[in-house]
Amino acid sequence: MLEKIEKTIGRLVDGMGLVLAIVLLLMVVNVSYDVLMRYMFRNSSVGMQEMEWHLFSFVILYGVGVALRHEGHVRVDVVYDRLSVRHKAIINVLGTVLFLVPLSLFIMFGSIDYVRDAYVAKEISEDPGGLPFRWIIKSMIPLSFGFLLISATGYVIQNIQRIGRGK
Repeated sequence: MLEKIEKTIGRLVDGMGLVLAIVLLLMVVNVSYDVLMRYMFRNSSVGMQEMEWHLFSFVILYGVGVALRHEGHVRVDVVYDRLSVRHKAIINVLGTVLFLVPLSLFIMFGSIDYVRDAYVAKEISEDPGGLPFRWIIKSMIPLSFGFLLISATGYVIQNIQRIGRGK
């Protein structure tokens, strides 16, 4: 049962990784277009510049969950690398449950009012020509931390299975 849940979560996270690859490609096209217009034609768009940081924010916020699944996150390897697979798994479970989950819940629930205020105020860019609907990018904060919690659940299950195998 746990293995099925972990595989389902893994497919979801890997699917988001594919979405992020596409968004990253769109970001490269956006930045290239903006640079070309700015330096070759002396013309730039505030909306395109804002879209750059919106896409970048999306990639970073959701990329954390994908990095966690593939163990691409930062850790102190001086001690960790010398441990057995079982001890690494125990550290991963404890670190995720004691630190990552509470922090994610704090940010996820703490940012909901921030998003709601932007939505109610119909917040838009302060710059002329900027993007409307600022609440959309702000809503990525609680959503991405919800996604991180899902990814963390799969990560904990994966590590519990490693502990159970006793390697």
